[in-house]
Amino acid sequence: MKEIVWVKSARKEFEKFPAGAREVMQSALIVAAEGRKADIAKPMKGLGSGVMEIALPYRSDAYRVIYAVQFGDDLWVVHAFQKKSTRGIATPKKEVELIKARLKHIREMMP
Repeated sequence: MKEIVWVKSARKEFEKFPAGAREVMQSALIVAAEGRKADIAKPMKGLGSGVMEIALPYRSDAYRVIYAVQFGDDLWVVHAFQKKSTRGIATPKKEVELIKARLKHIREMMP
C-alpha cells in the first residue's frame, strides 16, 4: 500500500470540506493507495498518466481532490477544492494551473 502524502495547502482546503464529503473522499484515497481505482475517481485529462481526480457531488455542492501516483512509492494529494464553476463540468483554468505548478514542484523534489 502506498503512503498518502499531502501537499500542505491541499490538506488545509480538504479539512474545510463537510465531514461526509471528507469521509467519502478519504475512502477513495485509501482505495487508490491500495493500487485500485474508486468509482468516483477518473484520470485528469491533460496532466499526464497517473494524475487522477476524485469528483464528488455532495448535497448541492461539488468537491474535487486531485492526486498523483507516479511519484515513487507515495500517493500525492496535490489539490483539493470546492468547484464553484457554473459552466459545466470542466475544471476551472486557475485550478488546473495550480495543479500543474504543484506537480512540477513535486517532480523537482524527487531524487
